[in-house]
Amino acid sequence: MSHTVLEPESTSKNSSSGRWMVMMFNNDVNTIDEVIEVLCRATQCGLDEAEIEAWEAHTYGKAPVHFASQDECTSVAEVISAIGLRTEVEREWAD
Repeated sequence: MSHTVLEPESTSKNSSSGRWMVMMFNNDVNTIDEVIEVLCRATQCGLDEAEIEAWEAHTYGKAPVHFASQDECTSVAEVISAIGLRTEVEREWAD
């Protein structure tokens, strides 16, 4: 099955310091199992956490799935986006 590769969006590129997060958005293309699998692979989280995050994105339309430096979040977002899920890398807290 082919997937459209989406580039992660970054809401701010002015500073890489501080804490950042990856926001993942629901879509009507990927199965819940695909989402869970890519979350485990991209974030190194356990199955329980990936299931909760996938449910949250499905239920609310989006979910924060990883918190780290901007560079790490960008790398995680690229892995998740590779299966066609839209992601955004943004600051955890607005300044």
